[in-house]
Parts: sequence; structure tokens; C-alpha cells
Amino acid sequence: MSKIIASAAIRGAHKIIGNADKKVKEAIDKFGPNQEVAFPNTAYYLPIIYGMTGRKVEKLSDMEGIIKLCKTLLPPLVKEKHHFPYLGPVLDAGMATFFAEEMYEAIKYIENPKTYVLGEDPSDDNIWLGAADDVIMRKRGVEFVDGTAPGFAAILGGPEDPAVAARIALELQEKNLYVFMGADSNGKKMSEQLKQQGVQIGWPTRLVSFGPEVSSAVFAIGFATRAAMSFGGIDPGDYRKILIYNKDRVFAFAMTFGYVNDEWYANGAGCINWGFPVITDSPTPEILPTGVCTYEHVVSNVPHDQIVQRAVEVRGLKVTVAKVPVPVSYGPAFEGERVRGDDIYLEAGGGRTHAVELVTSSEMDEITDGKVEVIGPDVKDVKPGAKLPLAIYVQVAGRKMQPDFEPILERQIHHLINYAQGAMHIGQRDIAWLRLSKQAVDKGFTMRHIGDILHAKYHQDFGSIFDKVQVTIYTEEKKVDEILKKARAIYKVRDERVAGMTDEDTDPFYSCTLCQSFAPNHVCVVTPERTGLCGAYNWLDCKASFEINPTGPNQPIPKGDTKDALFGTWSGTDDFVMKASRGNVPTVDAYSIMRNPMTSCGCFEAIAAVLPTCNGIMTVDRDTAAMTPSGMKFTTLAGTVGGGNVTPGFLGHSKIYITSKKFMKAEGGLKRLVWMPKSLKEEIKERFEVRAKEIGIPDLLDRIADETVATTEEEVYAYISEKKHPALEMESLF
Repeated sequence: MSKIIASAAIRGAHKIIGNADKKVKEAIDKFGPNQEVAFPNTAYYLPIIYGMTGRKVEKLSDMEGIIKLCKTLLPPLVKEKHHFPYLGPVLDAGMATFFAEEMYEAIKYIENPKTYVLGEDPSDDNIWLGAADDVIMRKRGVEFVDGTAPGFAAILGGPEDPAVAARIALELQEKNLYVFMGADSNGKKMSEQLKQQGVQIGWPTRLVSFGPEVSSAVFAIGFATRAAMSFGGIDPGDYRKILIYNKDRVFAFAMTFGYVNDEWYANGAGCINWGFPVITDSPTPEILPTGVCTYEHVVSNVPHDQIVQRAVEVRGLKVTVAKVPVPVSYGPAFEGERVRGDDIYLEAGGGRTHAVELVTSSEMDEITDGKVEVIGPDVKDVKPGAKLPLAIYVQVAGRKMQPDFEPILERQIHHLINYAQGAMHIGQRDIAWLRLSKQAVDKGFTMRHIGDILHAKYHQDFGSIFDKVQVTIYTEEKKVDEILKKARAIYKVRDERVAGMTDEDTDPFYSCTLCQSFAPNHVCVVTPERTGLCGAYNWLDCKASFEINPTGPNQPIPKGDTKDALFGTWSGTDDFVMKASRGNVPTVDAYSIMRNPMTSCGCFEAIAAVLPTCNGIMTVDRDTAAMTPSGMKFTTLAGTVGGGNVTPGFLGHSKIYITSKKFMKAEGGLKRLVWMPKSLKEEIKERFEVRAKEIGIPDLLDRIADETVATTEEEVYAYISEKKHPALEMESLF
């Protein structure tokens, strides 16, 4: 262990803890010991402290005990002579550093609630986003689960040249990594540099500007710690499992630019605890032997044109980047990019013009693989700001191709176009909306490149089920309307085919173990009438996935004997779940919330919970930040059911499952639903009213309370009593 690193890290920890101690005392004097503290909208308190110690820091007085713990962990300053160059004391200093900085940052929220912007995007006058709330955590965490985000880079400072900063950020984006940015090196902050270069920052583009001080590094480490608790199901306080989880499953690294001061060394020591190596452009001492990290711990003096690749190698990241034949950068990191106002070169759909997307099967001799045609005006034929009608018509052919695969391929159009830098795509089917930016067109992007993208990516991602892909892009109004008419007829047939499927008539079901990379005990059983809880996978999706990748996360589950038709239990599903959960989950009731509800990883769109007084059930979606009648916010509920836990009375589920005939069938189904947020009611209203008529209660939606009439269980009871809700006359849930 380098004496220079040990000395600097421990000195830095002493400074940071001293500053935090002072700030805590000042805050208590000013706001009082009972002042509540928290990072906004999270159930994990101060997540590093909570994860490592199990202690809940809920008010300022709780911080006094943590300060004492920091001082206990803090080793003495390194002696000039006869020092002991052990790694252990340095790692303790790093841990204490993060505890202290987390308290320091939490107090900022008390002193000025507007220190950081709430939400995913910087504002015009504030680029700093602070701690990710639990909505962002679960939304973005899915990308770490399914592999579209292989890891993240935690960056301190910025290079001298803003153009270099933009190139490094782009290279990290092209490798699909998240970039968490903070701190200042000689006046250089990478977030500000990217803003100067016209680069969009924020969670949607994976360039996350956490904060201007080095203490904002705790937001990145806190994100990783919460991942272990929410997706990995690890109990708070089980620090060893959390650290191992992060080393083995959350592939992150730290990257620093410029002079490394004592406080940065202390933060670097903290990162090493989590298994995150430090790569820097400065000539600092190195720690090359392996041990806590998978490979080297500190690698220094790396040139800027090599620093990203070197970081990926040191962390042991497996990054797969497909080269797509387009003149712009391409990858999932660009999916959240916006194209607005004066940046728009070309727009189609979105209510401005007709826009439609259609994928159909063809015979092998009817199409030519790789043929891409644009029929109508292309970008060279129109002026900036133009609006064109658009039809994207994809024909595929192959011996394994089936009509059931068409909508799966069609849904991919949204993502695949969005991955192109400078292309913004929203919606699908006949409500698609496309924008191309002036910057993309300046680089040579045309409408034809949409076809090139679909041809290349369809072959790469789905090539096992077909042999040929032909794409035709129509921008002539008459042709677009012809495709639109044809598409709507096909959509109708597809919807009727899927709607007609039932669990009783279908065998096999399918598994989804995609989230086991983050939640090892979780297994989704996907049936025609019960989608995956994330809402992203239905039975047809899983069937197609299995055809494409027979050894992948979606495996057929023979139903076997029916053990209980009311609760949705079969011998085949139980056998599979027992094996896939490594013996942790012996049985699952597909249709019950009370007996053996299905496990959840943390990716669920909504959570249902019992309201005992009302003899009913509420459900809340993850976009709802307010308190629910259960006495818990979504974030707290998520901590109850996430991580592969089986918790009777709580259920993670998709939004579309609410209107399934199998929704909590064992407890009486939709008639048990007594409360949900108004926004969710509006979102599912059309499907809900159809289902309500089927069960003979056409006005059921109006009898269900929302936050405009009830925010406590007692208020829900009063409302549903007045409305004569059917749940009050049903058999008791207990």
C-alpha cells in the first residue's frame, strides 16, 4: 500500500469528518435536533449509512451517533516514520468519508430545498440533480438489470479542454454506460463543460450531473447501495453482502481528472470498498495488486484518448457495442435525448402529420434482404423545420418466423430509432412521432438510415427467427394513408388474437428471470392473462424471446397438474419456481395477493397493498410520490416487496394486469380495488370501464377513491361506504 495514498486518504477523511461534525452541530443549533432529514422521495433514508449499518438517520439528532461512528472508524494520521502501509485502515477511512459526506449532503436539503433539482432533467438555472429518488432508481435500475446499461462511471472534476470532456462523455455513452459527474478540478466541472459544448445532460441521456462538490460522490455510491437492497433483497446492515453484491453485479468505476487532493483520495478509498477501481489522468501513485477490486485498484497517468477503454478493462466490464451503418453515434444512452424547437430539421407524426409503423411476414421469394427504399421526399428534398407524413413498413421472411412475432418486432422500432443520436422517437403503431435534429442531418443522417438501422439491428437481435429484412420508408401522403389503412386492419386482428388467449387454454407458460442478475431469488411466471410485473414482457414476448434465444431468461414452463384453479397454482410452475429461485420460493399463487404472491425484483410498474379496514386493496404506480392510504409511500412499499421477497398482502404488478380477469382472482378480483391515484385511473380508464361492464358494475371506477377524495384509510372507508363499493359486502380478507 502506497504511503502517499494512505497518508492523503486518511488526511482527507479527517478533514471531511471534521467539516461534517461542524455542519451537524451548526444545523442542530439552527434547526433543532428533531428536524427531519432525508433525501427526497426515498425509502432508504441516507442509503450508504442505512445499508452499511442498518441505522435510520431520520432527524438531525440521529447524526450525532453517526459522527461518533465515523470517529471510531477514522485511523490516526500516518506517521512520517515507521508507518504501517495496511489497506484496512485506509478502507475504514473511506467508509467514514462516505458516512460524513452523506450527512453533509442531507443537511444541504434542509438549508436550501432548491439546492438540487427534483426530477430527471436539469433546469435552465440549475444543472445539479442531487440524489436520485426511488422513482428514478427503479426506472433506471431496470436498465442495469436487463443489461442495456452495463455499469456506470463516477467522474470527479473535468479535463482542461471542454471538447475533450465531450469526447470522453460520448465514448462512455457509446459503451452504454451511465456517467455520474461531480466535484471541481481547478475550476473545471465536467457537467458544466458538457453544457458549454451543447451536450444534453440529465438522466435521460445518462449524463447525470450530481453536484458541484466532491461530497456529491455519495449520490453515485448511494445509488449502488440501494440497488443491492432494492433489487438484491439484501437487508440493511448486512454490509458484507452489499459490498460483495456491488463488486460482482454493479460494474462501476471512478474516473478523476486533474490534481487529486486529500479529499479526493479519501473518496477514492471509499470507492475501493465497493469494488470500484479508480482511473485517473494525473501522475498519482498506483495500487496494482488485486484484492478488494476485481483487478487493479488505482491506475494513474492514463491519456485521455485511452482512459475510457482502460477503465473498462480494469473494471472487467463486458461491453458489447454493435456497429450500425449510420453517420451518428448509436446506442441506448441516446434514447432519452430530446430534439426541440430550433433543433428540429424534420418532424413526422405526433398529430402534425400521419405516421404509422408496421411489420409483417412475407414469403422468402417476395422480399430482398437489405433492400431499403425511401418513396417520397427525403431530408435533402426539404428545408429545416419541415413536416412530412411517414410510414415505416418492414417485411421479414424466414422459416421460423411466425405472425405472433410481428408485434414484438414492431415494438422494437421505437427503441432502435431512438438509439441514433439526434433522432427522437415517441409512440408506436399509428401514433408514432419522429423528429430528426439539424445536427444529425448535418452529419449526413437521412430517412434511409432508419431502414439501415432496422435491417442491421433486426438481424443482430432477432436473426435466429428470420433470414430476410426489407424496409420501405414512405413519405408521400397517398402511400402513407394506404399503409395506415392496411396497418389498422392488421392491428385489429392482432389485438383480437391476443385478447382471446386464456390461461386455461394455454400451455406452456413462460418464465422471466431477466432480473436475476440483480435479484437472484426472483422469478416471474408470465401467462397470457398475467404479464411480467415490469409491464415490458407479455406471454407472446416471452415466446418470441425463447425462439430467439433458447437458453435465455424466458423459458417454457409446462403447467403440469392444476393444484388450485382459483389461486392459480400448478405443479409445473411450482417446480420451476423452486428450482429457479434456488429453493427460496417453493410455491407461487399467480392470482392471489394474500397467500403466496409472486416475488418482485423491484422493476414493477405498480404495487398493490391490503387496506384492512376497507376489506379491500389499493394500488399505486411508481410515478406517485405522495403518501398513500396504507400509511406508506410507493418507495416504502417497494422496500417491502422488492428483492425477490414473498410478502402476503403486498404485490408488485404491471399496470395492464389491473384489468386482467386474473387480477387477484382469489380475493374477488377488480371488486376488491378501493383506491388508486387519479392519474392511474385516467391512464387505464378505457380498459377498466370495459372490464367493469363485464363484471356487472359499470360505474366501479367512480366508486374507487383517489387522492382527491381520500388520503388515509379512514377517508377511503368513508368514501367507499358512501358510494356502496362492493368490497364492503365481500367475504373478509382475513
